[in-house]
Amino acid sequence: MPRAFLIANPVAGRASPEALEVLLRTFRLAGWRVEWEATRGPGHARDLAAAAVRDGAEAILVMGGDGTTMQAAAAVANTGVPIGLLPGGTGNVLAGNLRLPRTMLKAAEIILEGRIRRVDLGRLTRDDGVHYFGVACGAGADARVMGETATGDKRRLGIGGYFQTLFRVIPELRSTPCVVTVDDQRIETEAAVVLVLNCPEVIPPLVAVRRDAAFDDGWLDVLILSANSPWEVLRGASRTFLNFVTGGGETPYLRYGRGRVVTVEMPVPQPVQYDGDLAGVTPVTAEIQPGALAVFAPTL
Repeated sequence: MPRAFLIANPVAGRASPEALEVLLRTFRLAGWRVEWEATRGPGHARDLAAAAVRDGAEAILVMGGDGTTMQAAAAVANTGVPIGLLPGGTGNVLAGNLRLPRTMLKAAEIILEGRIRRVDLGRLTRDDGVHYFGVACGAGADARVMGETATGDKRRLGIGGYFQTLFRVIPELRSTPCVVTVDDQRIETEAAVVLVLNCPEVIPPLVAVRRDAAFDDGWLDVLILSANSPWEVLRGASRTFLNFVTGGGETPYLRYGRGRVVTVEMPVPQPVQYDGDLAGVTPVTAEIQPGALAVFAPTL
């Protein structure tokens, strides 16, 4: 009988008590022994996952979004204990990249099938400790959008809550000087946003950054976008999409990089986010952790 611990984020967009009850019943009918607890604040998912692993849990299940998932992943990274994603959050971007079903009940069926994949994680060290990201770490405008989107808007509008904030922020967008070091390559430029990506798709499966990127390739991919107006944001987004389709290259306002260690420095400190959670301001250094996370997922 598999023994699992389920972490439920009660403020996640679709993590209702009714959905939780259905999930628990589904796992128990399949012969799993499942204990669960709801998170009570930032960082609590990490504490719950760490305690469950110490107590002998054979799997950690997360009913929430990317932020809750990465908190739990920080506790199970490199342990071999698999994590099961029950996408109940706003974006669920990691689940989308893994091609998990959009409904939590269908995602539970994938977990019950028992297929496990190894995926990379990005790792960053901040003043409060070590953190991981499965999708992306960002500095600049994207972190501002993440930080300024209200929880109520995310619950009410889903990913549309982020777009609502983005449309409000775009007119104020300005690039700032920055230095991005990708392994031994130093890139001096101006940027409104710097994305350090572990996954290729930022809005699965519609918006991707690079054709040859993957969440299990042992690399971090970097996108540096310079923009000082709504038009320039649209230009950069359009060119990113075109480059993905055609395999096109850099422009003066769109730069790329690929490496195992990425550092972002800005004279004027800019906010930083990792998978939707804020992490102070620049400078920030991200390192790839190949195959660090075991996750229940279909074979692509």
